[in-house]
Amino acid sequence: MLTVHHLNNSRSQRVLWLLEELGLPYEIVHYQRDAKTMLAPPELRKVHPLGKSPVVTTDDGLVLAESGAIIETIIERFGQGRLAPASGSAEAVRYRYWLHFAEGSAMPPLLMKLIFDKIESSDMPFFAKPIAKGIADKARSRFILPNIASQLDFMEGELGKSEWFAGDALTGADIQMSFPVEAAQVRGGLDASRPKLMAFLERIHARPAYQRALERGGPYGLLS
Repeated sequence: MLTVHHLNNSRSQRVLWLLEELGLPYEIVHYQRDAKTMLAPPELRKVHPLGKSPVVTTDDGLVLAESGAIIETIIERFGQGRLAPASGSAEAVRYRYWLHFAEGSAMPPLLMKLIFDKIESSDMPFFAKPIAKGIADKARSRFILPNIASQLDFMEGELGKSEWFAGDALTGADIQMSFPVEAAQVRGGLDASRPKLMAFLERIHARPAYQRALERGGPYGLLS
């Protein structure tokens, strides 16, 4: 039995989707973010020293963290050939690339935008507001937004080559990429001007396994 330590509105939602696609039995332990800090509760540190989600534990004592590592390990152990291209194929190279691209390249500028947006809107002395706004505006306009735009253009072009990120079939790479693409729609400027990415979101959101994962995981803020 697998246990998913699931934090609301987090990357762990895609782990639930993975397990539903594979039809694997699992249990969920729910955790709620602090309403002010949006950080995970300290109880998660009892499961993993970093206190972050997702974390998956198994009956034999294995503790898995980092969503990419979780996806790869679960597919290798339990996938029985599903959700991964054949080893040594061209699709397998793309599969591994997108598994790493999601957190290594796509998420950092989206996270930076979230941080600078929060800095600008945070409580502070009135005289500091214009300074904070000026710094945030420059960071966004000169670095963050151009970086996000170039990455979205790249992803859009790659989805023009095949229906899914690693080829013509859904794989764990698409599950891993779901979170940054959803985040880009919410706060990164992704809209109908990039129809391939929008169609990708429509396809994944329509999948029965994705819908079952939402039912089990609870409210998912990136879709609200």
